[in-house]
Amino acid sequence: MKTIGLIGGMSWESSALYYQIINQKTKEILGGAHSSKCLLHSMDFAEIAALQHDGNWRFLAVKMVQAAKKLEAAGAQLIVLCTNTMHKVAPDIERSIGVPFVHIVDAAAEQIQRKSMTRVGLLGTRFTMEESFMKDRYREHFGIDILTPTADEWKLVHDVIYEELVKGTIEDSSRRSFLRVIDQLVRSGASGIILSCTEIELLVGPSDTEVPLFQTTRIHVEKAVELALGERG
Repeated sequence: MKTIGLIGGMSWESSALYYQIINQKTKEILGGAHSSKCLLHSMDFAEIAALQHDGNWRFLAVKMVQAAKKLEAAGAQLIVLCTNTMHKVAPDIERSIGVPFVHIVDAAAEQIQRKSMTRVGLLGTRFTMEESFMKDRYREHFGIDILTPTADEWKLVHDVIYEELVKGTIEDSSRRSFLRVIDQLVRSGASGIILSCTEIELLVGPSDTEVPLFQTTRIHVEKAVELALGERG
């Protein structure tokens, strides 16, 4: 079993879900009392969110690279960045470490391709929906077209993530709003929806809609466990 390095705390709510699923999946595969060998470097999300909204991605890249290097030095044999939005600086991390980096888009795209889908909707933070770093990777590496909500819907989704979900607040009214956005994406041609923010899974799940959902937290974790257990010992 390889040791998984987790860059977390963005937010801790979703990182807790990462930790839970990573151990559940390891036990499911290995049985008995097995759990994951993992290391967690947890950030103060208030600092990260402020830098995001200030557009200081250069310093954010430095912080993510430092975290990845610390995990590698501590014995991590693969690195998982427990957030969709911060994958904006994933290339900086990949260039700076000598162990595999498990990219969340690659893991999700693999699942989308298995369902033979070529056009899907995406919900996430404003940065993820508005900018191209996620959409380009889906399209250029996997031939998957990404649909995103309207500008007004972007604001609604983004505000719910930062004002509610990262603080552990779950509101039924926000769930209904998200489901309306999902329905609109489907009417626009989406065959499924990528929940491209790890906190969204705290609000919306498969039981809430008949539309296929790609839960990136779970997908990302399961891919990491698969890689960690590929060579056992």
